[in-house]
Amino acid sequence: MSQPEPDDTTPLLRDETSSSEDSQDEDYRSRWRSIRVMYFTMFLSSVGFTIVITSLWPYLEKTDDSADASFLGWVVAAYSIGQMVASPIFGWWSNHRPRREPLVCSIFINLAANIYYAYAYLPKAHNKYHILMSRVFVGFGAGNVAVVRSYVAGATALRERTGAMANMSVCQALGFILGPALQACLSVIGERGVTVDFIDLKLNMYTTPALLAAVFGLINILLVLFVLREHHVDEDGRHIQAINYSSEDRVDVSEETVESIDQLAVLTSNILFFIVMFIFAVFETYVFLPRKLPPPLSMDMFAWTRKEAVLYNGIILCCIGFESILVFLAVKLAAQRFGDRPVLLAGLGIIFCGFFILLPWGNHYPKIQWADIRNNSLVSQISKLMTAPNSTVEPTGCPIEQTWCQYTPAIHIAQYFSSDFLIGVGYPACNVMSYTLYSKILGPKPQGVYMGWLTASGSGARTLGPVFVSHVYTLLGPRWAFSLICSMVAGAIILLSSAYRRLVAFSVRHGRIVE
Repeated sequence: MSQPEPDDTTPLLRDETSSSEDSQDEDYRSRWRSIRVMYFTMFLSSVGFTIVITSLWPYLEKTDDSADASFLGWVVAAYSIGQMVASPIFGWWSNHRPRREPLVCSIFINLAANIYYAYAYLPKAHNKYHILMSRVFVGFGAGNVAVVRSYVAGATALRERTGAMANMSVCQALGFILGPALQACLSVIGERGVTVDFIDLKLNMYTTPALLAAVFGLINILLVLFVLREHHVDEDGRHIQAINYSSEDRVDVSEETVESIDQLAVLTSNILFFIVMFIFAVFETYVFLPRKLPPPLSMDMFAWTRKEAVLYNGIILCCIGFESILVFLAVKLAAQRFGDRPVLLAGLGIIFCGFFILLPWGNHYPKIQWADIRNNSLVSQISKLMTAPNSTVEPTGCPIEQTWCQYTPAIHIAQYFSSDFLIGVGYPACNVMSYTLYSKILGPKPQGVYMGWLTASGSGARTLGPVFVSHVYTLLGPRWAFSLICSMVAGAIILLSSAYRRLVAFSVRHGRIVE
């Protein structure tokens, strides 16, 4: 069954069809309804990560006073660790059974984990470990991203793939934007909130966002059960099969080809995706870190208070989120005109410029905390006084224990804004092109396991990125940190250039179609 050709006027989340004849094609419409369910699943995956992130520390502190900054770091990383472990498992499952099964299972785990998080205050002891495990399980449930990507890859033709992947990235970006916004709206409930006695549940600003995420998960399960259908098309858009689910259904996609997948291209794509996600994790971390973690770069360089840093960086992140959506929309047109690999290469180049701009220069140095006090013993006493739990005075500037602050030039505010803008352009382009190109390299065979490894590599990068920042930046300063990032991006550019001819679609590599 041939499918209609998309054009540049295709709406973001609408079927790529314009004629009344095509609108009657039930298989085609069912396929795109199912793909939209995957968009919603991707949206909820990112919402599950961000909807509690801004209240994570105060909830942890309120629930268990033995929790410290080090433990908070593990709680923040728990989501990515859970996703990294789960992604290959759900990917393998989706290759051998109807994809509805791993999706429902993973979403249910996510739903239950959010309820677990909301009840983490209830045990009499070790509450912080209950919060930690709940975030691990939320991340484990988010391992269904591998299933989502493999489904969209298998349900789209080559000509539709980039647009569908860009749409999916838009939904992911919206989740990252709306998650903190929903948390902010629910903060009006306050810390005390209300108590539902018969289920012993406290509804407050910390628990309600997790419960809302659980409600979203229930809606997602219903959509998967009643809307999602199994669709698989070849690279020209012809249906290979369309399955209506029942308990006896098994996915058995016919093997069209015996040609092998280019494993070197697969490995290269995983490395590139790891670098792209590592860069994003570093960027996300130095722009804004949760309270009680090492302070963001802006607080060191511009002597902002925590309140100012949260406000200004929140505005910056929001702007970058909307900027990313515009980039995702532009990527589709750029890829159609120039190809996937040039867009990926251009994105890496823009990211390199974004971090290169951040390298300190000049004779202006950051303000040092307590620099106007000469007596070292007095410094120690005042530092203890000002950092005491009940103190209302907050020190600003570069912490005196970071010795690099005394000899490293400050980063100018114009450098900071320019870097944010460039990375906000480069990262979305690299993100969507990385797994779009990866899906094309894999070809028509089931991609669940391969997508699982790709998602795991991204989750590993998101785990290691904050560790990199907290150690290299804190000990050596921005000059070393951003120089190493520039070197990493340059290495990615060299790797992409050296493997450029191998990073082609499966059908192109085997001569079925001409690129």
